[in-house]
Amino acid sequence: MNSVRSWLIFAAGVFGYLVAVMQRTTVGVAGVSATERFHSNASLLSTLAVLQLVVYAGMQIPVGVLIDRIGPRALMLIGTALMVAGQVTVAFSHVIGVAVAGRVLIGAGDAMIFTCLIRLVNSWFSGRQVPQLSQWVGNIGQLGQVLSAVPFALLLHEDGWTVAFLSAAGVSVVAFVAILLTVRNKPHGAQEGPRPATWGQSLRQLGVSIARPGTQLGFWSHFVTQSSGTVFALMWGFPFMVFALGYSPAAASWMLTIIVSAALVVGPLLGILTARFPFRRSNLVLGIVAAMAAVWMLMLLWPGTPPVWLVVVLLAVIGAGGPGSMIGFDFARTSNPLHSLGSANGFVNVGGFAASFVMIYLIGVLLDLQSRLEHTALYTLAGFRVAFAVQFVVVGVGVLFLVGARRRTRKRLLDDEGIEVGPLWVALNARWNRGRH
Repeated sequence: MNSVRSWLIFAAGVFGYLVAVMQRTTVGVAGVSATERFHSNASLLSTLAVLQLVVYAGMQIPVGVLIDRIGPRALMLIGTALMVAGQVTVAFSHVIGVAVAGRVLIGAGDAMIFTCLIRLVNSWFSGRQVPQLSQWVGNIGQLGQVLSAVPFALLLHEDGWTVAFLSAAGVSVVAFVAILLTVRNKPHGAQEGPRPATWGQSLRQLGVSIARPGTQLGFWSHFVTQSSGTVFALMWGFPFMVFALGYSPAAASWMLTIIVSAALVVGPLLGILTARFPFRRSNLVLGIVAAMAAVWMLMLLWPGTPPVWLVVVLLAVIGAGGPGSMIGFDFARTSNPLHSLGSANGFVNVGGFAASFVMIYLIGVLLDLQSRLEHTALYTLAGFRVAFAVQFVVVGVGVLFLVGARRRTRKRLLDDEGIEVGPLWVALNARWNRGRH
């Protein structure tokens, strides 16, 4: 473990994930072009992203089970090949139905990459390096948004729809070759526990993983932190900045890179804090959610057009949600044995994407509804203000479930290991008193 071979596998896997994020987010950058190409409204256009995320989220648990049974390498190769096929389909589509079919293939392929990579990190590395590397997986992978927001957007503008999407497919071919030549499931001779011999055993193992309070805490942590940034980057951020705020398409593309830049700064810090204060990980999650809620509230209530500085702050804060969501997988890691970690991670990864596709769809419906009722353009600042407010409802429900899962996790920790984790303010007060004496 932690060998040169480990780092080569990590590099190839992270590159595959970076490419998957690029494929996932191309539809958001192409939103304006898709409206013109397919002559579609907001609700119909949102199906491009929603169905992709539905497929992604729906496949997470089956993929997690398969990881525990056959290992991550084969699944990463299949997933990368599906993304090639999906982008080629989108490239030649002239009707929305064909494009949706292509995005479904992309969602299916994308679903196989991330959880496989997290399993590889846990198989090839050990110690306090694991939570920090997990953060770097998310951080480096999110650079895929930069590839879709800048070079892909430039190709789309200069050379058109087909060339841009075929070029994206070509990048996935490179990732396929890198994974094929480099990635192996585990170190030679490594013992990771018994693999399920039958599907019945796999399903029982999945049920045990989901029943663990720590796995549930990971799910809801992922649910509340990842969704806002995904909704903005994947679908509605680009139209919001171009039509509601009046930014040029080029400026909007560059603004989306702030999400990635923020993640690159926050991610390593969260990795260190997660490793150093494992009993306060939920406080980190709730702190990120509170910051996002505060900035969104300011954005939606700002009189007139929000200033650029506020948009930058918003993008930076929701960018922190990506690294925040990685804490969910750390809850799964510390609550499950390695041989069932694929199932647990698959369940956790459903959380943020389930919240995302619900919010993406509801925002599209609300934009269409206001456009019809008020006889205004499809994308207006007033319309987006109402539509974006749906996040408070969805994330608020997630926070309630998170708090309940945290209470059950702490009770299990007390019962099993005799470790009592009190409220944060109690711990801070005790440390303050110790410092004074």
